[in-house]
Amino acid sequence: MTSMFQSFWAGALRPFFQRPPALQVAALCHRHGKDGVEVLLVTSSSGRWILPKGWPIDGLSAAEAAKQEAWEEGGIKKGTTEETAIGSFLAEKHFDSGAVIPCETRVYAIDTAKVVADYPEADRRDRIWVSPAKAATMVTEPGLQDILTGFIAD
Repeated sequence: MTSMFQSFWAGALRPFFQRPPALQVAALCHRHGKDGVEVLLVTSSSGRWILPKGWPIDGLSAAEAAKQEAWEEGGIKKGTTEETAIGSFLAEKHFDSGAVIPCETRVYAIDTAKVVADYPEADRRDRIWVSPAKAATMVTEPGLQDILTGFIAD
């Protein structure tokens, strides 16, 4: 009887009680460099390379929130953003408290027009412009690696 309950719990009840992943938005900022398309990566608080990303912002669309994160974390002053995400990936968000939650991160492409040196998180983050293929080797999330590997700028 116990194994029957365990099967029922694992197959039907447990998924019912699990929360859906939290939503984050990310900016895939791109520009044309001397060697072709370049994308922006910034360092996370733990030093990993990531896209500028954060939580949705009340009053802004998801694409607008991604653009805001690009400004705050990467110094993207001007750029064109599409309202439709180019993809999404699942990852875990680790908090300083030790808590971990699953997150779905929707990625919005930003055709970058102006980058500045003085931006809100300039003293806390490094940034680098690299090819999408190189960026895919620098990030740790497999879903983000796939998005970067398949990225083609318009």
